[in-house]
Amino acid sequence: MNLADRLLTTAERLGGRAVLTLDEAELTYGGLEELSARLAGLLRCRGIGPGDRVAIMLPNVPEFGVVYYGVLRVGAVVVPLDPLLKRREIAAYLGDCGARLLIAWHAFAETAEAGSAGTKADCFFVVPEEFRRLLRQVAPDRDVAATRDDDTAVIHYTSGTTGRPKGVELSHANLAVNAATVARMHALGVDDVVLGALPLYHTFGQTCALNATVQAGARLTLLRRFEAGRALEVIRRDGVTVFQGVPTMFIALLDHPGASDLSMLRVCASGGAALPLDVLRAYETRFGCEIIEGYGLSETSPVAATNRAGHHRRPGSIGWPIRGVEMKIVDEDGAEVPPGEIGEVVVRGPNVMKGYWNDPSATAEAVRDGWFHTGDLGRVDEDGYFFLVDRRRDVIIRGGYTVYPREVEEVLYEHPAVRQAAVYGVPHPELGEEIEAAVALRAPVTREDLRDFVKERVAAYKYPRRLSFVDELPLSPTGKILKRALTRTPSGG
Repeated sequence: MNLADRLLTTAERLGGRAVLTLDEAELTYGGLEELSARLAGLLRCRGIGPGDRVAIMLPNVPEFGVVYYGVLRVGAVVVPLDPLLKRREIAAYLGDCGARLLIAWHAFAETAEAGSAGTKADCFFVVPEEFRRLLRQVAPDRDVAATRDDDTAVIHYTSGTTGRPKGVELSHANLAVNAATVARMHALGVDDVVLGALPLYHTFGQTCALNATVQAGARLTLLRRFEAGRALEVIRRDGVTVFQGVPTMFIALLDHPGASDLSMLRVCASGGAALPLDVLRAYETRFGCEIIEGYGLSETSPVAATNRAGHHRRPGSIGWPIRGVEMKIVDEDGAEVPPGEIGEVVVRGPNVMKGYWNDPSATAEAVRDGWFHTGDLGRVDEDGYFFLVDRRRDVIIRGGYTVYPREVEEVLYEHPAVRQAAVYGVPHPELGEEIEAAVALRAPVTREDLRDFVKERVAAYKYPRRLSFVDELPLSPTGKILKRALTRTPSGG
């Protein structure tokens, strides 16, 4: 199995249909197959072959697909990098994986070149028209490297919010099976148009947008970066039927004054972080489109569980495991806990990573007896629906009482003035930790009123004693709130 075979199979029957579009730019299935074969020829001429690591630092442009499938065709390993990385970060990733080549977008050439200096990686820069002219001069290499199911296809580096980033090794089978499952669950077909709002360098965008689209023969219409007004324009212009996003995207659409009926969307899927229940209800009421919540991590390719559309959905839950995947809730000793009790979410199945690149100790800690230990706390109800409670590292212990930040955040989101909220613990000399909240507002409210609002709805030890107002909460490139980056000094108490 080689993940690139999926492209060949689809191109044989849908060669003339568009697969990747960005405004006026269009690439058909046949064109993507041809250009990826020519890139494979170029890579082989440069001595790139099976097992070699090739880093790609490209935004959401059609050329991403050309490079991605071209690298896979020669049996090399794709190492996707955020195009906004700085020199020091680039150098660290290239050095860690031993990349032989860095293929970067022309706008980031200076930073990419500086980051690759001192590493083993050569640089190759993609300038759209020049790139295609160059590839037209290269003979296509039609062969697709014969890879085993467990051969590494992609190394995804974690965001590093909890320490040194680790390279997540995902195999061809990990990614192919997960993409096929997503395509099947969403009933993707040749008439679907998927909004490419998720960054393609991230596993969520790669599996659920790019690879699932190619698997189904659908079309992916790209956004270079998410902006609510622009997204609405593209959704209407291109007849988008499938929108996959992270919670911050749904919040931004709710806040946009030009947003109206979006019932033309057949599927709205949320992942990457917990979706506040109040946001879900407001979105569905306003736009007439149901949101399907799911769950996964880079280490699970990424989808592990999801709700299903219609009456099988349970708002506030992450649904139940996808086909072929098992999930359970365990205590600190690894024993499964009864329904309703809180423990760690663990996952087993064909979606679980091979391991962390060159880090056997971290792999052994994370994957035990085939079960991947996510670090997420959750519970399962009597009907088998899973609910996330919080990240284990985010739990606050205040004066001996356990406080789950997500519970307090859900209450904050119920207040009509709150647009974004993050709750976290700060050191306290007597209590161990005190509860603080950082809030971005959509309407004026005083700290006292907001504090009282929460205090009326949660136990006395749970409400945030300290509140700070910010214009925007810091976000990762994939839309997760970065709690560690928040200012921990009180702003007005």
